[in-house]
Amino acid sequence: MDNTRMKLKLPEFVKKIIDKFEKNGFEIYVVGGVVRDILLKRSAVDWDFTTNAIPKQILVLFPDGFYDNQFGTVGVVNPKEKKKKVYYGKPPIYEITTFRKEIGYTDRRRPDKVVWGKAVEKDLVRRDFTINAMALKRVKEQQFKLIDPHNGQKDIKAKLIRAVGDPNKRFQEDALRMMRAVRIATQLGFNIEEKTFIAIKKNVNLIDHISAERIRDELLKLLSYKHAADGYLILRNSGLAEKILPEVEKMFGVEQKSPGRHHLDDVGTHAIKSLKANKSPDPIVNLAILLHDIGKPVVVGKDKKGTITFYNHEVVGASIARNIARRLRFSKKDEQRLFILVRWHQFSVDERQTNKAFRRFIRNVGKENLTDILEVRRADRVGGGARETSWRFERFKKKLVEVQKQPFSVTDLKVNGNEVMKTLGIRPGPAVGRILNQLFEEVAEDKKKNEKKYLLKRIKEIGKKLI
Repeated sequence: MDNTRMKLKLPEFVKKIIDKFEKNGFEIYVVGGVVRDILLKRSAVDWDFTTNAIPKQILVLFPDGFYDNQFGTVGVVNPKEKKKKVYYGKPPIYEITTFRKEIGYTDRRRPDKVVWGKAVEKDLVRRDFTINAMALKRVKEQQFKLIDPHNGQKDIKAKLIRAVGDPNKRFQEDALRMMRAVRIATQLGFNIEEKTFIAIKKNVNLIDHISAERIRDELLKLLSYKHAADGYLILRNSGLAEKILPEVEKMFGVEQKSPGRHHLDDVGTHAIKSLKANKSPDPIVNLAILLHDIGKPVVVGKDKKGTITFYNHEVVGASIARNIARRLRFSKKDEQRLFILVRWHQFSVDERQTNKAFRRFIRNVGKENLTDILEVRRADRVGGGARETSWRFERFKKKLVEVQKQPFSVTDLKVNGNEVMKTLGIRPGPAVGRILNQLFEEVAEDKKKNEKKYLLKRIKEIGKKLI
C-alpha cells in the first residue's frame, strides 16, 4: 500500500462534495482516471468518487442527483456548469459510486449482480488498469493520502497500461476495456504491458458483444488525440481494428505506385501517414482523413499504360463512410459531415477555376465545413509525400475567402418572393422560383447588380418573358 502524501487544491464543487460526505459521517475518495491525471500533472477534468454511502443516502445529500442504474453510481451536475459542454454536448457529470463487488459478466459488458462493499481497497480490485485503480483520501484541508494497492504509481513511472490482476478476466468482464487500453495508451503516450496486450489479442472477438455506441465513443476519443495514428496502429496490431473498421483493413496492400502516379505507399499506409499529419483535434475530421481513400480498394483498376486508376473513389468512399457512420450509430450531423469530407476531398486547385466553380464547391461542401475539408486535403498531401502546401493551394484558400464575400444563395438577394409576386401581380407558384433563380445567376456573376432598384426592374423584364 502506497503511503504517498500530497497537497492538492480542489475545485470548488469537488470540495463541496467531499465536505458534504465527511460532515455526514461517510467515507469519500477521489478515484479513477483523475487520480492518474493528478499524478501526471495533467489537467484534472473528469472527477469520480467512491464512497461507503449507498445510492439512497447519496441522493439525500444531493437531491438533484440522478440514479438510473443498478450499479451504485449517482450522477451529480454542478449548477454553475449546466451550460458548459464537453464530449458529445453533455455538461460535466460528477459520478459518485458506492463501494461494490461485481459478480458475473454474462453479456461481457455489465455485472450480473452488484453487492455493496465496505472498503475502498476491495472496490479498487474491480477496476480495469492499475493506473486507474488508485484513490485519494483527504486527511486534512488540502492534504491527501494516496491509496495504491496495485502499484499504479509504479506503472505510471514506467509508462505502462497494465490490467488489474488477470487481464483475461478483466476483458471478459467488460470487453470494451480492450479498446480503453489502446485509447488510454494513445492519450498518454504509454505502452501496453505485454501480458495485457497478449490478452487483448486472445479475447479480441469479445468486442462483438459491445454496443456500437460504446465502440464509437472510444474510437472518436482515440481519434481526437495528437498521436491518433499511433493509436490506430496499436488497434491494428491487437486485431481490434479489423473488428471495428474492416473496411480500412482492406486498404492495406492495395498498391498505388505505378507510371504517372506520385504515391509510393499502398492505400492503407498512405491513410495512416495522412492521419499522422493531422493538426485537428476534431475526431470527425481525423476519421475522414483515415477514410478519405476508403473507396480505392473497390474501384482499383489499370489503364493501357499500366497506370493504376481509382476512378470515382471519392464517390464510392463517401458511401462506405456513411455506412460506417450508421453502423457505429453516429448522430445525423456527424454522419453528414463525414460523408461530405470524404466525398469532396478530391477537389481541384487549378488556377484557371472560375468564381462559379468556387461557388459550386462551397455549396457542395458547406461554408461550415470549409476549414475541415482544407485540413483533410493538407493531411492528404503530407501523407502522400508532398509539401504541406503549394502556391496553388494557397491561392485556392484565398479565393475561397474572396468568393464568400459575394452572394451565395437566393436568400442573399435584395429582393424576395413576395416582391416578385407584388411586382408582377402573380400568386405563389413555380414562376416565382424561376425568376429568383435567374436573378441569382446574374448577381452571382456580378455582385454590383445586387441592388433592389435594378432587381425590381429585372423582375419586370424577366416576367414579361416567363408569364
